[in-house]
Amino acid sequence: MRIIRVIVALGLLFMAIGPQIASAQEVEASSETNINFEIDKNLILAGGVIKDKDALLIEKTPYNFEGYAPVKTEEEKKREAILAKYEEKRKKANLPEGKFTINASAYTAAADECGKSDGITASGLKVREKETIACPPQFPFGVKLSIEGMGTYICEDRGGAIKGNHVDIYVETKKQAFAFGRKNLLAEVVE
Repeated sequence: MRIIRVIVALGLLFMAIGPQIASAQEVEASSETNINFEIDKNLILAGGVIKDKDALLIEKTPYNFEGYAPVKTEEEKKREAILAKYEEKRKKANLPEGKFTINASAYTAAADECGKSDGITASGLKVREKETIACPPQFPFGVKLSIEGMGTYICEDRGGAIKGNHVDIYVETKKQAFAFGRKNLLAEVVE
């Protein structure tokens, strides 16, 4: 009786495993791999990276031809419109020519420094790191200063202590502001 049970169990086991073994042997014998996927016809391989044809076209478009104007976001257009109000003042301003020394410090948009914490500058723009500086009144809003070793910043803010050659550079955190300290840097007005 035990022998019959073992034979029946082996038969059932073989019936359950047999088809899987057979299909595995078929797969091993095949030298082809079937992969089903679709490729967007607008994509191409460029420099080892798959890119959109339109993005590659924009990437390869020369940016230095006459009449070139980069595409601007809505925020950039809004910022330019606000600064355009000060265009006449910029034209009439007696700005320094060539390089000049500024006494630079850093500030944040914290309430204890600005009296409010919304980050809105005296020009009406929201502060932006690596862009916003508080300038003395002789520099109209929108004037761009190239600060040696720092980059180009835009006069967008004022401050009670900002007089003479003092400029305050906006940074995100108090830690950055304290680390910056106070420095004498070379600057130049740029267009």
